[in-house]
Amino acid sequence: MKNRTVSRLLRADVVDMGGMPVRQPFPTQQVEQIDPFLLLHHHVHQLPEGVSPRQAGVGPHPHRGFSPVTFVYKGGVHHRDSRGNDSVVYEGGTQWMNAGRGMVHSERPPADIEEHGGVQEIIQLWVNLPKAHKMNQPEYIPLQAEDTPVLVLDGERIKVRVVAGAFKEVLGPIKTPTPVLALRIGMEAGATYAFPIPEHYNAFLYLLDGSLQVEGYGLVDGHHLVLLNQDGEGCTVTARAATRLLLLAGEPLHEPVASHGPFVMNTQTEVLQAMRDFQQGRMGILIED
Repeated sequence: MKNRTVSRLLRADVVDMGGMPVRQPFPTQQVEQIDPFLLLHHHVHQLPEGVSPRQAGVGPHPHRGFSPVTFVYKGGVHHRDSRGNDSVVYEGGTQWMNAGRGMVHSERPPADIEEHGGVQEIIQLWVNLPKAHKMNQPEYIPLQAEDTPVLVLDGERIKVRVVAGAFKEVLGPIKTPTPVLALRIGMEAGATYAFPIPEHYNAFLYLLDGSLQVEGYGLVDGHHLVLLNQDGEGCTVTARAATRLLLLAGEPLHEPVASHGPFVMNTQTEVLQAMRDFQQGRMGILIED
């Protein structure tokens, strides 16, 4: 297997998102998007004493034109939306929402967050939808850890949860509108593996913690994103310390992107229409009881 070379190493610096500190490796001035991926946020939050989970997290807000995806690493996420979905996804699970023509949702810590350690750690990824699917009916897919296929490799030193796409003939349960490979990987120190990546996909690795030796490049520490060039069949990595990482790859859309806040369309006119539709209640209303 020919290994891909590294295009850039992007540090996930802390940014303020409405009073919520998150690590954001992209978008940055260096890299606006990694087509079809628009944004990645890594958030760790300790629920303060005396604060109800119903008052924490992110309250009702709209989306249109892309797929907000949440990978839950600690605690859980309570999702409600204007289509009537009401679900809690816990540690090891993933929630995938194809916003399509638009809906309003909220993401809060679950009511039993204290029973799960009181800490919420998530990664949110925005995956663009092609023009042909931007106005589809919205879809919400909750995937619990126990429903996610797990492959054990390298003498049980590597565990790979297949969320979407195909890996070693295992298909992820999430069926995406366009081809996406999403792998949640845990590696013990000393573990090594050559991960295949479809040659025409854009791809990156994001390290939540630990450190990896990326063959042909060097050592990478946690809170960094490794953007790979589209010049090989995969990526070989060796864990120098216990590491949690995401491998994301997707077929690029090669379409214009026009965005404003929670709306991602192809033209500014479509963005203005999304804003009007939300204001007029056409994406539904979410009242949290």
